[in-house]
Amino acid sequence: MNPSSDLTIIKVGTGVLTRVEDGTLDGAAVVRLVTALASLMDAGHRCMLVSSGAVGSGVASFQLDGYPRDIITRQACAAVGQARLMQTYGSLFSHFGITVAQVLLTAADLGERFAHISSTLHRLLAEPRILPIINENDSVAIEELKVGDNDQLSSRVAVLAGARRLILLTSAEGLLAPGSDQPIPEVKNVADVMHFARDDQGRFSIGGMASKLTAVQYAVENGIETWIANGRRPERLLEICQGDAIGTRFLPH
Repeated sequence: MNPSSDLTIIKVGTGVLTRVEDGTLDGAAVVRLVTALASLMDAGHRCMLVSSGAVGSGVASFQLDGYPRDIITRQACAAVGQARLMQTYGSLFSHFGITVAQVLLTAADLGERFAHISSTLHRLLAEPRILPIINENDSVAIEELKVGDNDQLSSRVAVLAGARRLILLTSAEGLLAPGSDQPIPEVKNVADVMHFARDDQGRFSIGGMASKLTAVQYAVENGIETWIANGRRPERLLEICQGDAIGTRFLPH
């Protein structure tokens, strides 16, 4: 089997993985995510995880009360936080017999160098108990090398890897229409809902719903079914892959 034929890319944001009050890792949230991903892999799905949280994980070590805006501090936080994040993932996934593989990317890696990275990813995916975990290489990426945020990174990786679906896990149940607290179940044309985006960026994150919708548009235009779903309820991942879950499903073109 081509490892990409049923490949699911799951992107999880900082707002799901860290505590709102101080930006430190939320251990319970990470445990729930790991358990759900292990169940998805046990069901035979090939997965890649695009995980935010490196900068947010490092913020506490620098005693900051929000996301650092200067690039040097942001890179320093990422250097500390990425190590902490991967140590946590590695320890938790080992209880399920799953080995994690770290893949750090910059915008340049998604261009002419992606053929080499793609070969590595497909080799990792050929092993049923290895999970590639991808993040932007924030500790070295200057503005000219940045993808932007992990929403954009996940959609570009999904397209380049030939994924079947992309799932963006966030702090909301899905895309909400203005004045509603219920997610829109299905969207056929992303352009029709672009103005639904709310200014929901957290203190320890970069992207908001506008960023997610831009990533969704890129993915669906390249034939990838995309979901926005509640990252605090990761046990729904298997239902999403079966096409029946709470969240917003964006139909591919």
